[in-house]
Amino acid sequence: MDQFQQLHSRRKFLAQAGAGFGALAFGSMLGRDGFTARAANVAVNPLQPLASRPPHHSAGAKSVIWLFMEGGPSHLDLFDPKPALDRLAGQPMPESFGKPITAMGTAGNTIMPTKRQWKQHGQSGIWISDWYPHIAKHADDLAVLRSCWADGLNHVGSVCQMNTGDILAGRPAIGAWATYGLGSANDNLPSFVILTDEAEVNGGPKNWSSGFLPATFQGTMFRRDGVPIFHLAPPATVSDKQQRSKLDLLNALNRHYSLDKAEDTELAARLNSYELAYRMQTAAPEAVDLVHETEATRNLYGLDDKLTSKFGTNCLLARRLVERGVRFVQCYCGSGSAWDAHSDIEGNHSKWCRISDRPIAGLLADLKSRGLLDSTLVVWGGEFGRTPFNEKGNGRDHNPWGFTTWMAGGGVKAGTVVGATDEIGLRAVQDHAHVHDIHATILHLMGLDHTALTYLHNGRDERATINGGEVIKPLLS
Repeated sequence: MDQFQQLHSRRKFLAQAGAGFGALAFGSMLGRDGFTARAANVAVNPLQPLASRPPHHSAGAKSVIWLFMEGGPSHLDLFDPKPALDRLAGQPMPESFGKPITAMGTAGNTIMPTKRQWKQHGQSGIWISDWYPHIAKHADDLAVLRSCWADGLNHVGSVCQMNTGDILAGRPAIGAWATYGLGSANDNLPSFVILTDEAEVNGGPKNWSSGFLPATFQGTMFRRDGVPIFHLAPPATVSDKQQRSKLDLLNALNRHYSLDKAEDTELAARLNSYELAYRMQTAAPEAVDLVHETEATRNLYGLDDKLTSKFGTNCLLARRLVERGVRFVQCYCGSGSAWDAHSDIEGNHSKWCRISDRPIAGLLADLKSRGLLDSTLVVWGGEFGRTPFNEKGNGRDHNPWGFTTWMAGGGVKAGTVVGATDEIGLRAVQDHAHVHDIHATILHLMGLDHTALTYLHNGRDERATINGGEVIKPLLS
């Protein structure tokens, strides 16, 4: 090649590559601003997938306890008083509010007033009804979000969305995302635990699934009685020494097998899970053993009352778990949609408020007295609220257009109310907070940026909030 050809070739190369240099600079600028975050931002060691990882920013919450009132508690009878319901009682819903499409239809339904007595509580003056007298004593610890909304009309889809961000099954639960982003803060217990009380949760395990994330990040359901995790205890004929020897032999065999297969991490990851299961055989039973809790603590959670003891036990277990480094605990109250008051809301909610009030207040008081509330985010709510009009005469239908969730501890602005629904409590009208916004806020309080917490799946950078979600800044301290 002569000198002219070399010069021509160099010029041609630079001309063609110039746009590429610009693209590199542009890509760097996008990355700096967080627009090109990829799964590589979460440095998961395949040999130790649950190893603790640093957050994106300083975190208010080290752990989350989500108190899930399954079935849809009525915001209109608990945290969102609406005097207009008394004024319009017995009348058809005014046309100015639009005609909603409900789960059971609206033919013949009329505006239904509440029978509750309301008071403002604490220095913050937060309105709470007489159905929650014990929680009302902690009003100044609450950040009440009155403008939540969701996309589903039925329980299965709505419970799924409140857990995973989508009404359709298949996506990771918010607890799985948190574990993926932060790893585990303990060596001997799962990082994401589920506690139920009555029946099977609507939709079952899909609500704590890891979805397309690795299975190691899924939730673990603890049983209420006996050994907390199925198949955790070895057979009675196998001693601890025998089991330890078996694991050591498996480790030795697999290390030998992998000497020339450094790229194969599946065996090491599987052995890591075996080791965790082995350690849990001691740690899990101890974590759920309440024998050393004082009588005063047990009574604080309502364990001395047959009606409150079951959910109270779960709330006490949740405190014990976060003390031991479990990052995300979900406590279902009324699992199987027990709060679903299509008829006799007075009887239904009187029962379930009685069941949940004292244990929740006890949890808040206990966390605070132990210095744990500042580092533990407590979330209360259901999959949706209830309608301002009646159904079956004395009940309320599903309402995903405007309902209430509250948070406490973990970096939230205590003693505050954010957002509002319309005059009759049908739809959110101020500071709208979609389920994705709630998830973005929980992750933010745990130190995770929901736009940067991504996982490459089928060629797409997936994130917990899908394509939406904004942090609800007025809730933050």
